[in-house]
Amino acid sequence: MAITEGAHHIGLTVPDYEAARDFFVDVLGFDEIGSKPEYPAIFVSDGSLMITLWRADNPATATPFDRKTGIGLHHLALKVSPDAMDGLHEKLMAAAGCTIEFAPEPLNAGPVRHMMCKIPGGIRMEFIAPPST
Repeated sequence: MAITEGAHHIGLTVPDYEAARDFFVDVLGFDEIGSKPEYPAIFVSDGSLMITLWRADNPATATPFDRKTGIGLHHLALKVSPDAMDGLHEKLMAAAGCTIEFAPEPLNAGPVRHMMCKIPGGIRMEFIAPPST
């Protein structure tokens, strides 16, 4: 039996934490639940998961993560309802600083659907929609 009980929060280092906050709040509907400007960090939550957005010390010289050559977070996957997937894809296509890697498609043979994008700052994010039960 696992000792852990699920994720408490996920911390992401980003070049522009205001742009990342705007993505989570304006596009995904998260709430900003706090900040620590001297750190600097902003905290957002969807009600079950908190994400800490840390600003890189020097965004101009920070090294972007390369999923094929770097050790670290390959991507962050968030679950969405099947009914929300296509509308979310439309929002992501219109979101500033967001790049779609691939549109909603079946995962393997289905029935799960997923899509992948890069959010402002370049972090890869997957949205995954298991079938309704």
